Amino acid sequence: MAHQITNFIFDIDGTLINTYEKYMPPMIDVMEKHGYHVPKDQVDSLKRKLFGITGADSLRQAGVKEEDIPEMVDEWRKLSFQREDLVTVFPGIKEMITDLAARPDAKLAIATSKVREDYQDHFVKDYDWTKYFDVAVTEELTSKHKPDPDPILLAMEKMGAHPENSVYVGDTINDLKAAHNAGIKFAGALYGSSQPQSIQDADYPLHEPQDLLKID
Repeated sequence: MAHQITNFIFDIDGTLINTYEKYMPPMIDVMEKHGYHVPKDQVDSLKRKLFGITGADSLRQAGVKEEDIPEMVDEWRKLSFQREDLVTVFPGIKEMITDLAARPDAKLAIATSKVREDYQDHFVKDYDWTKYFDVAVTEELTSKHKPDPDPILLAMEKMGAHPENSVYVGDTINDLKAAHNAGIKFAGALYGSSQPQSIQDADYPLHEPQDLLKID
């Protein structure tokens, strides 16, 4: 059976693997350490709002001064990797990726806010199914990041993909905006989103990973 959508570009965090508990509590800890206090009743909403974008952009949106960001990002990363045991793969992801990769006309790519080192050492090395991704666009490869379309556009360029045959799979409003800004459809990973209400208008709502196999 021929499919119209043949180019699948994926976010990672909150879409393929659940890294929320790895990344977000340490962000608050680092902010507190550096004097950026978040009221207790706002902690949860801030973590959910800032999950899934680059570390620098997260801190920037949280009100951190530009000169403090590099040191805080470095501390945040180090703390996060002490919580690596909290990361899990969403149920059904491996099977879905494997099934997609078996299609003769399908191409799979990554467009992520992760830096290349994290992508290689804490994603590719941990999961054998990452071998199916032909292209990976990480944070360093573009000067603008989601919700700007640049990471997705670069992935499409590297894939030789056309907009009408492409979809971006992500879990946040920034993912949705980036996909539409790139002129392609968006599949919303409701199963992994920390703010599922923000991506209710996805072109393809995914209640489980296998739902992606059903889109045309």
